[in-house]
Amino acid sequence: MRVIGHDGQQIGVIALNDALNLARQQGVDLVEISPNAVPPVCRIVDYGKFKYEQSKKDKDSKKSNAGKVKEIQLSVKIDPHDFATKLQHAVDFFSEDMKVKIALRFRGREMAHTEYGFQVVNKFIQECAPYATPEMQPKVIGKGINLMLNPLPRAKRAKNPKAVEQEAEEVEMEKKERQPKSQPKSAKVVIPTDAAEKPSDFGSSPFSQVNLPEGQ
Repeated sequence: MRVIGHDGQQIGVIALNDALNLARQQGVDLVEISPNAVPPVCRIVDYGKFKYEQSKKDKDSKKSNAGKVKEIQLSVKIDPHDFATKLQHAVDFFSEDMKVKIALRFRGREMAHTEYGFQVVNKFIQECAPYATPEMQPKVIGKGINLMLNPLPRAKRAKNPKAVEQEAEEVEMEKKERQPKSQPKSAKVVIPTDAAEKPSDFGSSPFSQVNLPEGQ
């Protein structure tokens, strides 16, 4: 793995055990910051301080995203998997304090049955309810349905499932890193006290062939 030192300078590509030893010597932690890189990138840093800095960066990023609008396009015959993917994208945007514009376009004869389009849009609104609220009721504009969803205040907004899962993984990783590693026990050779008395597996004991003078 590629390791970045406590001072931000690159140490290089070293083995995991060597990186852990370096972190222990400095009294800090080894944190994986780019698991998908080849090789993975880790940083020697105090984990508590690292989490605080990341949280501060995330807050600054969310402030800069406030007021931004992302558009998500739906269709009357949208596939369930595609629907779930677009829903997750919307949740990600809401988690970054962004607004989401929903646009559903009718094609051909679909204009004769706009109720199917409303079913799709209303289902999307219901799924987004823990994260956002519509500015107004959806309505047909031209050949489609348009709607704006505003993110709920952070105190009332549900957490992004992806973020919850990531936090759980980080907590588990922190527990593993802080858990003291048990030292391997040294192997012991045990010789039975009655070894000379028991016959060998390959025949009689060699001591039985020794003739000792009488009186000795």
